[in-house]
Amino acid sequence: MARTTGSHSEITGPRVRTAALKLFADQGYVAVSMRQLAAEVGVQAGALYLYSPDKQTLLFGLMQDHLAAMLADWAALPKPKGAVAAFEAFVRFHIRYELDNPAAVRLCALEYRSLSPENRTAFDALRDSYEGALEKILREGQGEKLFTFADPRIATKALMAMLTGIGHWYVEDGKLARDRVERIFWNMARKSVGA
Repeated sequence: MARTTGSHSEITGPRVRTAALKLFADQGYVAVSMRQLAAEVGVQAGALYLYSPDKQTLLFGLMQDHLAAMLADWAALPKPKGAVAAFEAFVRFHIRYELDNPAAVRLCALEYRSLSPENRTAFDALRDSYEGALEKILREGQGEKLFTFADPRIATKALMAMLTGIGHWYVEDGKLARDRVERIFWNMARKSVGA
């Protein structure tokens, strides 16, 4: 298929992904058609298949990229010594990342159900890797008698649910400034593990 006159793959490809992220996060994956996405980007519907073989691949790519970037950014962050300091670094990192990427957070939370079984398995592996970083910190703190909870895996899941939920309600121009939200969440997280 011929490319639309004046289009460039290095420009149009990112525009397709940006538009898909916005539409999928705002309207839902099932509600968005490839024709609607093409109109948003300003290309013919058939041109979208130059950038993604199908809508499912596009959805998974967006969700996978979000988690992969989150993992990479966490891995690159200098880690403080000690379980409590590492736990605080993780909590604050996660909150900042969630607030900086609200559309991707909504997409991953709300459209997980829309992933094919194969893509869900791949997504779960990435998510488990990220959550594993928190679980490792919690296990270290528990081993050093700094944290008190019954099960590190359940504590990890509960903390992730609390921390990820912020992306669903926080309003950038609302009553709470980011740094205050970060402090409040850190205090709740710290108290939840008995630190």
